[in-house]
Amino acid sequence: MKKQPNLVFVFADQMRGMSMGCSGDPNVITPNMDNMSENGIRFSHAYANCPVCTPSRATILTGRYPISHRTITNDLPMPEDEITFGEVLKQAGYKTGYIGKWHLDGIPRDKFTPQGSARHGFDYWAVWNCAHSYFDGKVFLDTPDVIQLDGYEPEAQTNLTIDFIRRNADTPFCVFLSWGPPHDPYFQVPEKYRQLYDPESLILPANIPENPDMSHAPLGGKDAENGMKRILADYYSAITALDEYLGRIIELIDELGLAEDTIIVFTSDHGDMLFSQNSFKKQQPYEEAINIPLIIQWKGHIPCGCLSDTLFSTADFLPTLLSLMGVDHPEGIEGYDLSWIFSDRKGDEPDSVFLMDLVPMDEGIRLGIDEWRGVRTKRYTYAQWLNGKDWILYDNENDPFQLSNLVNDPNFAHIKFTLKEKMQKWMEKVGDKGLYWQDLIKSINLTELWNNREKFMHPNNPRIIY
Repeated sequence: MKKQPNLVFVFADQMRGMSMGCSGDPNVITPNMDNMSENGIRFSHAYANCPVCTPSRATILTGRYPISHRTITNDLPMPEDEITFGEVLKQAGYKTGYIGKWHLDGIPRDKFTPQGSARHGFDYWAVWNCAHSYFDGKVFLDTPDVIQLDGYEPEAQTNLTIDFIRRNADTPFCVFLSWGPPHDPYFQVPEKYRQLYDPESLILPANIPENPDMSHAPLGGKDAENGMKRILADYYSAITALDEYLGRIIELIDELGLAEDTIIVFTSDHGDMLFSQNSFKKQQPYEEAINIPLIIQWKGHIPCGCLSDTLFSTADFLPTLLSLMGVDHPEGIEGYDLSWIFSDRKGDEPDSVFLMDLVPMDEGIRLGIDEWRGVRTKRYTYAQWLNGKDWILYDNENDPFQLSNLVNDPNFAHIKFTLKEKMQKWMEKVGDKGLYWQDLIKSINLTELWNNREKFMHPNNPRIIY
């Protein structure tokens, strides 16, 4: 075995942790994810600390919470002095690459990121900052010349990843592959995958109303025309496509004889409400929005077929994976090192995951969501509005579909008090003073960046993408 294991980190956008066969969804077709789960460890309690794209992606890459890495909402750039997987592994002698959606270089969303510190240590670069046009995919390489991708964007991105792995098979490498689907627009999936699903045959979860209110749903074009069940079917269709591409990557690793030299991670930046709780998309503390898929495989080195209920958050990726790889992590890391899970060692296990939405925007505004904070323990979910008013309390063990909000139930007053205490300790730990978004922006010196961002937003509301 190489002294330095490779890292292949594959993540989807807006994919719920519950939407795999191995996590119990009766509708979805995911043979490769299921097989990966049999050959590695699946985490049932993996969560996005801040369930919205840009903050979550920065947290994954840095092992720090949004207030620390200052990427507190979509379309703000991650500061160039933040240290990510790219810088650390490049310094450790790895060939580094990033392919797909970035969404960490501010606005405009189609901007070119030149070589240098804004690429955060990733040498090979086949990236588009942010777009969701899956049959018109594009990337930049090392010049501002736009490279058009053929066919379905995630398939083309997978091909680029396979090429990167083949070119670097003889040296330690790290590659991040970031797919856009199953993020909306949901209907943009090749027909061969859409035809696998009959919308009328779907088994709907108990927390989807029969006739959901779509008046606030940001579902434009064909999505709105197709209706709820077709949207759900298309969401599953996209996941099945990604499952096929994930299988191709795993097959290549096996073919090259690198299975025992390569850690493979599959996950997502956050989930998607998809009509559960009569709601949409993310920025909410419900399970559909915060729970993410997480499967880690390293043949010959970590147990196979294990299901871990250890709480794992997006802040834990960097310290855990670097430790597993035998690489020192930088100072200032706020996530837990959970690498002990993969061996017989014992280690610190968090008793809760810190949850937040610091700057509600887009669908959050449409749904009337203000700033909130919360925690997820193994059993309970608690969240409150920033003004201190309680919002939700769920006993997920006895109420997995979160149908009964216990936040005002006197029988759960002690539980609520305990969860509030955990939340407040998290806020103290990460320097969260509970500021409203306008004050938060000023306090961490983001006013100039925010004002620049506003130029590209809706003229009547700079928190809605124009």
